[in-house]
Amino acid sequence: MEPHFNIRPAKPDEAGLVLEFIKKLAVYEKCADEVVADEATIYHSLFVEHSAEVVFAEEDKHIIGFALFFHNFSTFVGRKGLYLEDLFILPEKRGKGYGKALLKYLAKLAVERNCGRMEWICLDWNESALKVYRSIGAIPMDEWTVQRLTEPMLKQFAKGE
Repeated sequence: MEPHFNIRPAKPDEAGLVLEFIKKLAVYEKCADEVVADEATIYHSLFVEHSAEVVFAEEDKHIIGFALFFHNFSTFVGRKGLYLEDLFILPEKRGKGYGKALLKYLAKLAVERNCGRMEWICLDWNESALKVYRSIGAIPMDEWTVQRLTEPMLKQFAKGE
């Protein structure tokens, strides 16, 4: 029997589950020590401030993956875009097309919301993900590098130090 696959928005009482998947992703990306978010922060950010959105991928009503995204804005396009912050499928469920299905769901959502584009970053060593991204027509932005101010540096810079 074929498994039943579904994608649905996260519910407010699932903030803890969102955090669990964030932690699973952080372990996979070899940066588990960088997760400082807690369930209350996730709840407030997603379901009070609406800073981002989460969808869950379900197989036979069991959560097997998630995607966290928000809207950014392109001055060149003159419209909002959909920015995919995180996408994670449980290792034992990979290779079944679920990640691609999540990407397609988000692409449809971006089109419905009149987004000019959809973007995300990917670790350069994640060859299986890069292969999926190439298969759907995504192009690497090799000439761009990500710049980041972490919270301590952000606060220091904001103070003028």
